[in-house]
Amino acid sequence: MGEEDTAARQGRGTQLAEELAALSARVGALEQEIAQLRGELPAKTAKAAPPPLVAMPAEPIVEAAAPARASLENRIGSQLFSRIGIVALLIGATWFLKLAMDNHWIGPMGRVLAGLIAGAGLVVWSERFRRQGFHLFSWSLKAIGSGVLYLSLWAAFQLYHLLPASVALGAMVLVTAWNAFMAWSQDSEVLAAYALAGGMATPLLLSTGGNHEIFLFTYILAIDVATILLLRLKPWPRLLLGAFPATVAYFIGWYIQFNSAAQLGATVLFVALFFGVFVSVPIGWKESGQLAQAGRRGAFRITEIFLPLANALFASLALYSLLENAGHHTLQPWLMVFFAAIYLGLMRLPQTTIASAVHLSLAVVFLTIAIPLKASGRWITVGWFAEAAALLWVSARLETAMADAASVSAHRILRSLAVAALALGFGALMVRPAWFGKPVQTAFLNGRFATALFGIAVFACAAWIGLHARHSNEGEPSWGHIAGVSIIALNLVAIVACVRELNTVWRQALVNSEAELQKALAISAFLMIYGAVLLAVGFWKRTAFIRWQALILIVFTIAKTFIYDMRNLSQGYRVVSFLGLGALLMAVSFAYQKDWLALRDSVPAASANKGVE
Repeated sequence: MGEEDTAARQGRGTQLAEELAALSARVGALEQEIAQLRGELPAKTAKAAPPPLVAMPAEPIVEAAAPARASLENRIGSQLFSRIGIVALLIGATWFLKLAMDNHWIGPMGRVLAGLIAGAGLVVWSERFRRQGFHLFSWSLKAIGSGVLYLSLWAAFQLYHLLPASVALGAMVLVTAWNAFMAWSQDSEVLAAYALAGGMATPLLLSTGGNHEIFLFTYILAIDVATILLLRLKPWPRLLLGAFPATVAYFIGWYIQFNSAAQLGATVLFVALFFGVFVSVPIGWKESGQLAQAGRRGAFRITEIFLPLANALFASLALYSLLENAGHHTLQPWLMVFFAAIYLGLMRLPQTTIASAVHLSLAVVFLTIAIPLKASGRWITVGWFAEAAALLWVSARLETAMADAASVSAHRILRSLAVAALALGFGALMVRPAWFGKPVQTAFLNGRFATALFGIAVFACAAWIGLHARHSNEGEPSWGHIAGVSIIALNLVAIVACVRELNTVWRQALVNSEAELQKALAISAFLMIYGAVLLAVGFWKRTAFIRWQALILIVFTIAKTFIYDMRNLSQGYRVVSFLGLGALLMAVSFAYQKDWLALRDSVPAASANKGVE
């Protein structure tokens, strides 16, 4: 019985091995057929061998390895040489046209027809290679054919004057539209880039050196709209890196040569249309939208960060320059307010969290720009602080709402902008620039002190956001650094602001030396009280960071008392100054000797723990 059971088990194992081998062969055949249908393998080599009917010996099953990335040699041979070949063939075709023209081999009409037939033939011929699976080579042939078509139409218009501008433009638009259609139907971003390059090159090929503003900008606007529509169908955000810079370059070139105040209305309209087309790109995308599903790393940086920032910069500078040249200076601040209102309105439309944060940041930035254009003095500083608070809040909200890698760059950028705005506001408060206005006559109840209080409130808000942020140590600058620097800046602004107001109190009374002594004593007393309060807060919150600031301020007060007060104050004021300082130092010493924070016990405990380990 044992031998029969062993034989039966061996028979079942052999049968299972045969079935597994047959199934593996069939799966391989199906994979090759699917690859052939997708065009991944040539038709002649895609035919699979039929599954074997005989039993195959059982072998260990090994998982198929993932296709490795093409080697450097393969990329050079298939991609780099292909692109160089395109350029070489286009240059050769151009030289051939020139040679044929110089030697009068064929007439102008024959030259143009030969170029058109050759270009169209290359485009049609490329489809044969695409059906056989050679996609890159097929796209290269299409690029060469499209280039020959563009050159032939350019020669027909510019060199031989065989076609009017409208006919040549229409023909070039047809070539561009055909390339765009082929890119969409064949799902080829490369063909879309070729179509965009050809479309943007058409105005240069048809340029006669004249001022054709409406014709030029209408054509560029049509290309931009087509690019945005194609982007809605296909996840190809890199096309924007060609469309937007080309639009800006055409506008700058026209502006330098032909801009005038008489064309202000039409030019403003076109700039607004360009702005509207590109500002619509991030609208409508959701967190799990088409671009996210495409899995293209860095796509959000183009559509949700780079393009909105660049578009805002282009449109604002263009309209500002147009109003400046036309003499409408009073409209410039309202232009910035208008941009801010637009970006605030865009936040109500469906979009990703990153795009919403960028739009809010741009709204705050434009309001900040409008402040110095319309206002002056301390309102500029208030605007900087308001911008900093808004950017920090948006950055913290974005970081809390989205913890994925896509939001990291966005909230770091906003955080850096907020730090820059805080630095501008702090510098304005500390240096007290001349544009703050006339000297203050009333202490404390004035705009200068109110501005300082606003700055103190913003620094307190920044410290609170930094301390309560979700990821306090991620990114540069980190939330922890922002909180610490904000606390230091808060104390510095408070000290400097109060000292300035104390100076103002005694400015009107400085008729004798007694008033000067009173002012010096008042400043010393304020520094002592502020240091004591700061030290008490440090003990209360159990934070050495604040206590060290208090100790530094107390040391500064000691130096002032012994160096300045002892030399300049009278005998009575010296007594008051030194008694106050002595009482403060004794109180501080008593607090540390009582060891309310158990600072002395922490050191031995740590040492003991180390010894145990």
